[in-house]
Amino acid sequence: MHPAPRVLRRAVAGATVALLTTVVGCAPQPEEKAAAAPSGSTGNTCAKGKLATKTSGKLTIATDEPAYAPWFRDDEPANGEGFESAVAYAVAEQLGYAKSAVVWQSVPFNKAFAPGEKTFDFDINQVSISDERKKAVDFSSGYYDVRQAVVALKGTKAARATSIADLRGLELGAQVGTTSLNYIDDVVKPTRAAAVYAKNDQAKSALKNGQVDAIVTDLPTAFYITAAEVTDARIVGQFENRGGTPEQFGLVLDKGSALTACVTDAVDTLRDNGTLARIEQQWLSDAVDAPVLK
Repeated sequence: MHPAPRVLRRAVAGATVALLTTVVGCAPQPEEKAAAAPSGSTGNTCAKGKLATKTSGKLTIATDEPAYAPWFRDDEPANGEGFESAVAYAVAEQLGYAKSAVVWQSVPFNKAFAPGEKTFDFDINQVSISDERKKAVDFSSGYYDVRQAVVALKGTKAARATSIADLRGLELGAQVGTTSLNYIDDVVKPTRAAAVYAKNDQAKSALKNGQVDAIVTDLPTAFYITAAEVTDARIVGQFENRGGTPEQFGLVLDKGSALTACVTDAVDTLRDNGTLARIEQQWLSDAVDAPVLK
């Protein structure tokens, strides 16, 4: 667990960074709408504060532990600080649930979108929407567009990489079950198998200790790592979106959940009225414009 800043810009006050206008500086646009509520949910009108939640009158939201910056602050999802904590409470409010009616639950990243009934109403934990994951769970519409990035220690061969080909002979690491790991396996296709870690903290430690040449993570996390945690590391570059389609984070719900349509409507409203953009500007506005690796 690590201390996190009140806002990212304070964690790196005095550092010279440029706004990532093409990746982080604009409000996320929806890739797709989540599936409509399943049969049997007829009559669910998304009545404010009266949804068929796991606990009547409460909204149970899950995320992993520890909860990392810049998505959360001080490893405390309930404080409303950090991008995803703020988004979660904004969605809750849109659904008619006050902060006092929100119950947080710890659920490991990989378990959140694994098959099986969920103990939460929705999970928020940088989970990218994918067709494969939608076989096991429902997603809301996307609340944030994201790209994956490569982080390496300064002065190393990995730090000098300027293309995907330059990464192929390196040992790369990422957290299990992530699109970061998918990018290593499917885009980089390294000559050595990727090092896989249960937690992002373990991947960061492996980088710091020289056990891997570089790690792959989402771009805002890469920025935070290099700015506040592993300061002798740098962002080598970011990957292009595959197939021209933005990778998006979505809220995770039970497969066939009666809440899916209501939660999606809430996310769409927050995008349309500018709330998501304002939250993004507050918590993710300071980011380095990393070169694109091709």
